[in-house]
Amino acid sequence: MYGKNSMGNKKIAASVKLGNNVVLNDFINLYGCRIDDETRIGPFVEIQKNAFIGKRCKIQSHTFICEGVTIEDDVFVGHGVMFINDKFPRATNESGLIQRESDWTVIPTLIKKGASIGSNATIMCGITIGENAFIGAGSVVVSDVPDNAIAAGNPARVIKGAGQKAKGERQKVKGKGKFQISHK
Repeated sequence: MYGKNSMGNKKIAASVKLGNNVVLNDFINLYGCRIDDETRIGPFVEIQKNAFIGKRCKIQSHTFICEGVTIEDDVFVGHGVMFINDKFPRATNESGLIQRESDWTVIPTLIKKGASIGSNATIMCGITIGENAFIGAGSVVVSDVPDNAIAAGNPARVIKGAGQKAKGERQKVKGKGKFQISHK
């Protein structure tokens, strides 16, 4: 299945499209996906067909990105994040046979530019996580999260809305290209 593009401990199907300067760690499984320039993929990550990862993203270890997930540029995905693409998964179809692709429909998910998803979060399908939004570690995201919001919990709820600054949030220092931490 992986043919000539297997690289040691990396399983990369011929159908994978990689941008420039993509960093791929060992023990990954990639097939039918697209990963844009300067993105880093940690070890033990699986990215399925018809998933898209933008530029300068960081995907940490043990993350599963399934078919139908679009991750825009500059997104951080923490360790062990799970994406879901089927709201009602079943092993068998109505006839009692093992389900095939034709027995269900992929429900897409969109993660917008600059979002950060904390470790061990679960992202349900059919939602959008907004630009520069933060998702707390361990959260279960079942509905849309607005741009610039901070959401956490099970189910995840917005705890800081657009434009509000959270304690400990990184803020770009004007003209310096660096970040500082707000402790307000």
